[in-house]
Amino acid sequence: MAKFTTPRPQQLLTMRKPRNPHVAPSLKRSAGRHGPSAGAQRQQAQQTLQRELRHMHELSP
Repeated sequence: MAKFTTPRPQQLLTMRKPRNPHVAPSLKRSAGRHGPSAGAQRQQAQQTLQRELRHMHELSP
């Protein structure tokens, strides 16, 4: 048995909430940490240490 539904008024379909103008630019921005990660800092420290040890070894008699 078919159920009769009345047509919805067109006025309700056209009224929409306005888009948030701040969402689109925020999605395009790259978010993340402000600076190198802890792993990158450890790697940099290890490389610096190895470079200094190599330099000291070259200077020793």
